[in-house]
Amino acid sequence: MIQTEKPIKLLTFSSLYPNEQTPHHGVFVENRLRYLLKTGRVESKVIAPVPWFPLRWKVFGEYGQFAAVPKHEERHGVEITHPRYLVIPKIGMNWTPSSMVSAALPEFRKLIKDGYDFDLIDAHYFYPDGVAAIRIGKILNKPVIITARGTDLNLIPQFSKPRKNIQWAADHAQGMVTVCQALKDSLVSLGVAESRVEVRRNGVDLEMFTQPEDRDALRSSLGINGNTILSVGHLIERKGHHLIIEAMKYLHDFNLLIAGQGPELNRLKEVASENDVEDRVRFLGAIPHQQMKDYYGAADILVLASSREGWANVLLESMACGTPVAATDIWGTPEVVAAPEAGVLIKHRNAKEIALSVQHLMSHYPERSATRVYAELFSWDDTVQGLLNLFNKVVYSDTATS
Repeated sequence: MIQTEKPIKLLTFSSLYPNEQTPHHGVFVENRLRYLLKTGRVESKVIAPVPWFPLRWKVFGEYGQFAAVPKHEERHGVEITHPRYLVIPKIGMNWTPSSMVSAALPEFRKLIKDGYDFDLIDAHYFYPDGVAAIRIGKILNKPVIITARGTDLNLIPQFSKPRKNIQWAADHAQGMVTVCQALKDSLVSLGVAESRVEVRRNGVDLEMFTQPEDRDALRSSLGINGNTILSVGHLIERKGHHLIIEAMKYLHDFNLLIAGQGPELNRLKEVASENDVEDRVRFLGAIPHQQMKDYYGAADILVLASSREGWANVLLESMACGTPVAATDIWGTPEVVAAPEAGVLIKHRNAKEIALSVQHLMSHYPERSATRVYAELFSWDDTVQGLLNLFNKVVYSDTATS
């Protein structure tokens, strides 16, 4: 293992990176970088493309938010640039990597011209970001590491041209990382050698997410009474909030809190009304990340009913606050919920099964301190060290070629 006193200069590249308008978007990418920077062994600037849209009006929803994202910003001391790339809804998937290259390449070149001649492109999300990063790396003669995070491998390869692009990018990447074994298996099924892929799971911030000192007082301050389920995530079909709401008709002695915002809000309210549970469902809206620990700590169970997840950080965040989880048995989730003190897996994604899983967990409820101890197994330390080793291998090995 070659060590160097000089920090490796990363260029972090991801459309998933948080920004002023959507501070929770892809926060797991930012968290990984922050833990890497804490070591002092890397430095980084970020290029985080956002879709182009001409108008900032709120009536345009997330597209209006895209337009309002600043060209440059700084978060936690890291400089971030947001080039605009063209996205054509529904028909543009095949062309998005090229659009991303056209938008981002001038920013890469400007950083080099201004004196930040980075050693390595650290790309997150295989498609389109990873494919675009490989193309840029070839143009600039820079090595590229790609981290797969979920939908990029558990959904997008179902489409022919994106699948071929992912395979091409994998062939030319100097390193590949997945956040769970299930995503590594997906890459291997696409023809990638197992030895070329490392599993480096997301960790959990054990200092931010902690058990409440006085849980009763916390619950009172948040207006929480009785058995309480928490559901967290963007309000979209894939997250399964609607199924949890439907499950409430079987869970007569439970209340439900839903934290998040998104296009399905009105529909979810309709589902609550249709199932006659609207008086037991509260929509919290978007909660700042650092404040989520209060809701995790106050809830009795976190339920995650997603249809797809790579490595769901909300599960570990909840456990770190002492709250066990019930989560659908998909992709990387069984690697997170792997002991009774963590919670239970929901074997079938429907309202009845969700209700049965919640009832089972409540009747076999672990000690909250044991759930916290389980979460402590998932610190960032091992992941960060493994990534540093990979970066050094790629940057300083004679075999690192573009």
